[in-house]
Amino acid sequence: MAEPKKYITAEELKKHNKAGDLWVSIQGKVYDVSEWVKVHPGGELPLRSLAGQDVTDAFVAFHPGAVWHHLDRFFNGFYLRDYTVSEVSKDYRRLVSEFSKMGLFEKKGHGVFFSMCLMVVLFAVSVYGVLCSESVWVHLVSGGLMGFLWIQSGWLGHDSGHYQIMMSKGYNRFAQILTGNCLTGISIAWWKWNHNAHHIACNSLDFDPDLQHLPFFVVSSNLFNSLTSHFYERKLNFDTFARFLVSYQHWTFYPVMCFARINLYAQSFALLFSKRKVANRGLELLGLLAYWVWYPLLVSCLPNWGERAMFVIASFVVTGIQHVQFCLNHFSTSVYVGPPTSSDWFEKQTGGSLDISCSSWMDWFHGGLQFQVEHHLFPRLPRCHLRKISPFVKELCKKHGLPYNCASFWEANEMTIRTLRAAALQARDLSKPVPKNLVWEAVNTHG
Repeated sequence: MAEPKKYITAEELKKHNKAGDLWVSIQGKVYDVSEWVKVHPGGELPLRSLAGQDVTDAFVAFHPGAVWHHLDRFFNGFYLRDYTVSEVSKDYRRLVSEFSKMGLFEKKGHGVFFSMCLMVVLFAVSVYGVLCSESVWVHLVSGGLMGFLWIQSGWLGHDSGHYQIMMSKGYNRFAQILTGNCLTGISIAWWKWNHNAHHIACNSLDFDPDLQHLPFFVVSSNLFNSLTSHFYERKLNFDTFARFLVSYQHWTFYPVMCFARINLYAQSFALLFSKRKVANRGLELLGLLAYWVWYPLLVSCLPNWGERAMFVIASFVVTGIQHVQFCLNHFSTSVYVGPPTSSDWFEKQTGGSLDISCSSWMDWFHGGLQFQVEHHLFPRLPRCHLRKISPFVKELCKKHGLPYNCASFWEANEMTIRTLRAAALQARDLSKPVPKNLVWEAVNTHG
């Protein structure tokens, strides 16, 4: 005779959201992932952020059907008594199932091959321009081409972190180290750690690292409260220095984006030299070492310091276009404070993302991020299919009365600058007179 099922309520499940006691529910079955969190391929933060909830939509988004059978070893014998599924979630899961049956998650097209060919050409022409020409203008163009190489390499690194772009996991890992660490000097381990947190907590001011840019930028006055970053595990201090920089952030945005890579270099080394567990740490460091050998060596081949600085600045400024796009996709959309909630997964991902409308012939330039809404809903989907599924997402948003944010590249820039300017003006108000503390600000701010 079968044992009767054991049930817990959603309220009881919420209590299991602390280190050493992490439970989640998937389709009403409860799983204890307290130990799995230590070896979870997506890192600790996604599980810690969503613990104590039903995470079916998030699980469906990030995991192929082949991994479902692994869940059995984490099943703790409980079921969720008050498990319900919203109409939005039903439709979303239906779309995931339909796309899976169509084989879209496995069909990757030839985009990776063409991207790699383009990268080889860009690298060869850039190096040739440095080594085989004495023209200052050729050297300048060569620096710009290096920037375009980094952009395309970044797109491949992004893709390889979300799904397998090569024939095997080993080759996929090689592609990650090559496109990330070796060619751009950015650790793929750092990117995955950061990017997984972003996807799980899209536009949460205290959980999403992609919105935590103090002292340079804030997108909401909520950050004036010196929130604690659950990603960086430190307080995001909005002090006098930050207030000054933020007050002019709509003017400094593009100049800072031109050199945003410096921060990514620093973040990469900070992670790899930290005490955090990092998979293949030695290989990651070796890849960064390769970059810091070949790139300075190439720059040193230029005839004088003026041209060397010009080459570096040109490569940084061009690749700054990519950093701008990262911001356009989220800076002007809905934000919130607090941990992510899986019950409104579809709503949070669509409300916090912005598509960039463009012609199909420009898809190579945007690297798939022009369909940011679709990418956040279906992160495992190869970018060659994002344009194809866009109408389905639009229809689903329309059916449930949800926003489908989309703007041209120019309009998206305007929206981002307006958001930054609005926060900048609020920061200026708070700085007159110079407050003693944030409580004093709240009481004494006028206008």
